Amino acid sequence: MRRLFFLLLFGLSTATSSKDRPDIGVLAANELVSFARQAVARADWAQALENLRSAVREDPSNADAHNLLAYAYRKQDQPNLAKAFEHYNMALSIDPQHRGAHEYIGEAYLMAGQPEKAQEHLKALENICSDQQCEEYQELAQAIAGFREPRRQPY
Repeated sequence: MRRLFFLLLFGLSTATSSKDRPDIGVLAANELVSFARQAVARADWAQALENLRSAVREDPSNADAHNLLAYAYRKQDQPNLAKAFEHYNMALSIDPQHRGAHEYIGEAYLMAGQPEKAQEHLKALENICSDQQCEEYQELAQAIAGFREPRRQPY
């Protein structure tokens, strides 16, 4: 009974404070993204998707949450590329310099059989990284090379 009272009291105080303090949504979203990263590490796509959908509801302007949500849609056993593209594009509209989103949308374009679109994002990474030494540039360049060599596809 005490536990139920505490949970109700905590739930009410959280609901009230989230209306009064808009930063609660951002904090909750960051925590959900953190949980989602753990699920991604386990390849638990269902859990990652659940956490990330909640994260983008809490903080729709979180480019990292949109990028990771798109990644989870793309990595499922049956990839949902339409949803992946939707969220990669959202991440890039929020942060046009988001290196991870450029890398991963490029990989999604390879999955969709559109290497020219992947190449556009490689060029964007070249401009963002300036020295072609950033990991995202190197990973996408390798994926494009692998796409051109069908025997190995690292994406």
